[in-house]
Amino acid sequence: MSELEIGKVTDFFAKPVVAGIQLTGALRIGDKIRIRGGSTDMELPVRSMQIDRVSVTEATVGDLIGIEVPDRVRRGDKVFKITEGP
Repeated sequence: MSELEIGKVTDFFAKPVVAGIQLTGALRIGDKIRIRGGSTDMELPVRSMQIDRVSVTEATVGDLIGIEVPDRVRRGDKVFKITEGP
């Protein structure tokens, strides 16, 4: 299993619990991600993703996306895509 940094958290919204993420890599529905920072460390599958409040199935470098997260994340937390294999 390996991790590739694909973005940073830019915003957090409490209701619904959503992270705003600025992407530096591609991401699609079904990918598994890890969000890690000073007091944050969580893994989750990407079940839904939005750009400008419109649902999308994939996003690419430069996109600002919103995804639901299970708990609080903080601005500046790093986002990694988890891939299986060596």
